[in-house]
Amino acid sequence: MNKSPLSIDEREQFQAQYSEIASLAGGLAHEIKNPLSTMSMNLELLTEDLDSLDVPAKHRMLKKVESVQRECKHLEEILDAFLQFARVGKLALTEANLNEQVSDFIDFFRPQAREANIEISPHLDADLPRIQVDKALLRQVLMNLALNVVQAMPDGGLIELQTYNKNGMVYLDIIDNGKGINEKVKSRMFDAFFSTKSGGSGLGLPTVKKIIDAHHGTIECESELGRGTRFTISFPVC
Repeated sequence: MNKSPLSIDEREQFQAQYSEIASLAGGLAHEIKNPLSTMSMNLELLTEDLDSLDVPAKHRMLKKVESVQRECKHLEEILDAFLQFARVGKLALTEANLNEQVSDFIDFFRPQAREANIEISPHLDADLPRIQVDKALLRQVLMNLALNVVQAMPDGGLIELQTYNKNGMVYLDIIDNGKGINEKVKSRMFDAFFSTKSGGSGLGLPTVKKIIDAHHGTIECESELGRGTRFTISFPVC
């Protein structure tokens, strides 16, 4: 069942609720990133010093330092994803045609899809009403969903993008014929920090949902193991 889009009052309340926590969370993340960057820099210097030594234990010592460097890099990636997640809320809205945004994204993403042996098949409604959208955040939504599709089809496959409108909403379906998602994962996929990927931040899909919510929109997922997945996102008509 489709959820009703947020009212104007609910949207303002949503933005107010996130404003303070985003500021606090962003400040905390920056406070962590600063010493982490210093640690990474010192680890690089330590690697150079160790590499110049001629001692039997040099190789073992370098491997340990490299392991810590990898963990520092992973932490920096998580912090970057968290900062991106925390900043979503205030939108730079402009009137746009969803077809144009989708077509531009397909042109941008097609080389990466081709490299992954994935075919892109667009089916765009020619009479689509215009919507109010933050174009940069919409590109982020499309990229996050497309990357999820690529990971679901390691041997290649097909992505279909369909636009249409009904009941005062403009819709985009992103459909793949990949491995699908089980019910347990599907029930938690929009929870912050939940991830089934080793080393994943667990913030990609939660950020997508946060962006769609801020647009007064909805996002839903249908999936069947071994048959593929359909993400449906919607935006109110202008």
